[in-house]
Amino acid sequence: MKKKLTALVLSAVMIAGVLAGCGKGSGASGGDMDYIKGKGTLIVGITDFAPMDYQDDSGEWVGFDADLARLVAEDLGVKIQFTEIDWDNKILELDNKSIDVVWNGMTLTDEVASAMACTKPYLNNAQTVVVKADKASQYKKIEDIQGLKFAVEAGSAGESVADDMGLEHISVTSQADTLMEVEAGTSDASIIDSLMAGAMVGEGTSYADLTHTVDLTSEEYVVGCRKGSDLAAFIDDEIKKYTDNGQMKTIAETYGVQEALVK
Repeated sequence: MKKKLTALVLSAVMIAGVLAGCGKGSGASGGDMDYIKGKGTLIVGITDFAPMDYQDDSGEWVGFDADLARLVAEDLGVKIQFTEIDWDNKILELDNKSIDVVWNGMTLTDEVASAMACTKPYLNNAQTVVVKADKASQYKKIEDIQGLKFAVEAGSAGESVADDMGLEHISVTSQADTLMEVEAGTSDASIIDSLMAGAMVGEGTSYADLTHTVDLTSEEYVVGCRKGSDLAAFIDDEIKKYTDNGQMKTIAETYGVQEALVK
């Protein structure tokens, strides 16, 4: 009887320990920030998405989001590591701790809000249609794009818009790949973030023969952390600090997104 009672007590203690760990953003005794500081690296989940996160000629990750993330990592006292992810798997990557934060021009959606601890919005954006420039005059209104074959990024806001509007589309790995589809003529158009369109299509870019036309939505960017993480509130405080001291505006001007800053 005594052995049985001891076993029951031990089981109760183990269950209590498991329950105590639930709902935290880390497996450590502290919060998510303690977990990140403990391992010494902030792992940022991204895709190749100019002007938010992209590689310069030396292979270093730069961009509006990349530069902000570096500042936050410095203030946390840790190194930073940028990891390219499959955007459709961003929530899984975050939950299994392959990454610590999703910081890649992420649109605030119901799915994102329910699955992550999100920061306050910091940039305005829209989903916009990209087509060949010589055909742009045909697609100035939403009614004009019905019947086109679109390319969208899997798991993106662009894919959601295509689904909601009943547009024929294929889903590819990244927003950059959607532009390749249009360039090659395998898709008539793509739906991507307007901030990306402003940086990657048109005169002076790699896609000079493409342009963006009609905006389909208006939306806001947030940074996503693990559910229950204390990192989101810290990033909010950091962004406020950078806004107050002018760093936010300086970085935004570097990448041409100053007009999109949330006021």
